[in-house]
Amino acid sequence: MQVTVTQLTDRLVSSYARVGGINHLDGKNLPSKRAIALITVDLLRLLFPGFFDEKSIHSSEIKVETATLMDSVLGRLEDEIYKSLEYNPPADVAKKDLRAAAHTLTIDFLGSLPHIRELLQTDTEAAYKGDPAALSREEVIVAYPCIEAIAVQRLAHELHRKNIALIPRIMTEWAHSRTGMDLHPGAQIGTHFFVDHCTGTVVGETTIIGNHIKMYQGVGLVAKSLAAGQALRGQKRHPTIEDHVTIYAGATIMGGDTVVGEGSTIGANVFLTSSVPAHSLVVQEGANVKVMSKKDREKKESEFEI
Repeated sequence: MQVTVTQLTDRLVSSYARVGGINHLDGKNLPSKRAIALITVDLLRLLFPGFFDEKSIHSSEIKVETATLMDSVLGRLEDEIYKSLEYNPPADVAKKDLRAAAHTLTIDFLGSLPHIRELLQTDTEAAYKGDPAALSREEVIVAYPCIEAIAVQRLAHELHRKNIALIPRIMTEWAHSRTGMDLHPGAQIGTHFFVDHCTGTVVGETTIIGNHIKMYQGVGLVAKSLAAGQALRGQKRHPTIEDHVTIYAGATIMGGDTVVGEGSTIGANVFLTSSVPAHSLVVQEGANVKVMSKKDREKKESEFEI
């Protein structure tokens, strides 16, 4: 006997009753993933005028174009932030005031765009100067996935700092799906951040990254263990990377107590679970990790020169 649409529907609705943990029925309207994705694209257009548009924008038109796009983003983002506040209302804001709070938060966030642009200029410069394959800064912006992923993370980080639920993570996971680079919106990232190739890179929520950091594909800045689950919420679980550090492909650095000292280099495929002092060179030698000063490493290598 052929199964009817009504029978299929009945079976699925019955599943909704039995398996309730993945339903969201009769609750508050959650932020829309599709709407957030479209807003994120328009935020990139505001950050990089002329780069994410299908037509060129003349400087004589920039004010009108920007005002039009800003007004559109303001209205749509405010609606999504309002949904977020309904889902997770701030303790100090009455329910009747959520719309006003959403408007204020949206205005404050959009006011941070000039500062985010300043940070992104340093990221673009680091990518261009750090990659001899880069033909121009324009190529870096339009073609390098790390710039898009970092831009979205910097946007999402501002929302995360304002304790806006769901939206920051939706934004960074949208970028993750496009670029292969997983940057949590909670991570604190300094200036001049460049991740060459970027695919497979993971940066956890409580990571602190200093200024002038260069990383390669497949690097993981992760927690040592998540066995305790939700009991770890709010704790420092991910490493701290101080200024002027280079981390090569496939390296994994673990733990909230782990600090990589400034000026250090972490070699490819290193598995690091403890801190290293400033100006260290950390390399994988067989099954062991060996840490030495860069000066000692250079001396050792010079002994083999002819």
